Amino acid sequence: MKTDNSRRKFTIVVVISFLISISSIIPLRIAIARYRSPQPQAILTLGGGHQREVLTAEFATLHPQLPIWVSTGSEEMRAREIFHSMGVDNLRVYIDRRATDTVTNFTTLVGDFQKQNIQHIYLITDDFHLPRAKVIAFIVLGSRGITYTPISLATDRPPEPKLKIVRDALRSVIWICTKHTGSSFNQRSKATKQTCYGFNFCS
Repeated sequence: MKTDNSRRKFTIVVVISFLISISSIIPLRIAIARYRSPQPQAILTLGGGHQREVLTAEFATLHPQLPIWVSTGSEEMRAREIFHSMGVDNLRVYIDRRATDTVTNFTTLVGDFQKQNIQHIYLITDDFHLPRAKVIAFIVLGSRGITYTPISLATDRPPEPKLKIVRDALRSVIWICTKHTGSSFNQRSKATKQTCYGFNFCS
């Protein structure tokens, strides 16, 4: 019994120590990234509605030198038509469809950003979704020394539940430790929920 209690206490201490180290290291890495790259070097749009891509295309015309990543957004042909209609060269646009939810929007692309030495991105999503996206970006991107500047699309949607933010923060920390995001569990959870007007708002 004492052994079990000792193990439990040891585990708690290890977890707390790890969380403390993350909370101190990540802000430092983000500060270094922002110092080295004060201006964003790329645009990342999180999938979730073609209006995000419309905003991204409009924004991209003001920053013609920046490459654009769209993470699991509209069907690829439609997305490219949006950018083409705004006069954005499709050679600038990378459509990545590996992500299955907001956490994997970041975990699937952070390695690509690192390989291209991108340390600062514009992050585009809806205003109601931005708080959760920022928390995940802070943990996932920040752990790899990448910072972000948020750009939000105005909507009339209410803010997401805080429980979602906490859930995905925990998943992001788990990813740092194990490189697993728990996305399969998240997909099973979503499958049990009803959709509303053809959209699933649980991602």
